[in-house]
Parts: sequence; structure tokens; C-alpha cells
Amino acid sequence: MNFPQNVKYTNEHEWIRLEGDVAYVGITDYAQEQLGDIVFVDIPTEGETLEAGEVFGTIEVVKTISDLFLPVAGEVVEQNPALEENPELVNKDPYGEGWLIKMKPANAADLDNLLDAEGYKAVVNA
Repeated sequence: MNFPQNVKYTNEHEWIRLEGDVAYVGITDYAQEQLGDIVFVDIPTEGETLEAGEVFGTIEVVKTISDLFLPVAGEVVEQNPALEENPELVNKDPYGEGWLIKMKPANAADLDNLLDAEGYKAVVNA
């Protein structure tokens, strides 16, 4: 299982990586492994400003739909257009091409309140 050091994690199995003033958000390798084959990603919140912990979309696998929670407050500025035709990218490359959204965090310092790789490993292995 992959736990990149360059991202922050939530207890709900999302990750966030800040690049300048934009952050990429996705689900973790653990989450995609637990979910199974992803067949559809729905991000209806593009252009909206949400609070941390709010649902920003859903991810659908063969037998269930799971909510996606925003790691920090901010504006959802873009969804990954590649997922419309290739939702399996989330399974194949959850920290790279399988990112879900780009967002502008309201306060980048809020990322400091999230889990680092070691903290997230402890959650997964609990």
C-alpha cells in the first residue's frame, strides 16, 4: 500500500496536496483498494465554496456509492476531466492521474491539522 509523504490525509481516506495556491484532492490507495473497481465519479460542486468535512461529490463502485469529504474549507475549482471517461484512473493511480478535484483552500494553514503519512498509516492499521 502506498503512503506518499508529500500529501496530507484525512480520517475519511481523502488526501490533499498543495501546489502553490491550488490543492489537489483524491482518495487514498487504501480507500480505492477497499472500494474496489470504481465505475463513476460525480463532482457536482465545481465552483462552490465548501467547509471542511462537507461532501463534495460521490464515488461509485459496482455495488455502492460513497461520499467524498472535503479535507479543508475552500472553493472547488475543477474536477478531473479524465475521470469522466476513465474513472478507473482512481484505482490505477490514486495519487497521480486519479486525482478528483482541484480546490483553493480558504486557509492553507488548515492542512497542518491533517494527518501526515505516519498518522494515516496508524488509522489504516488500527
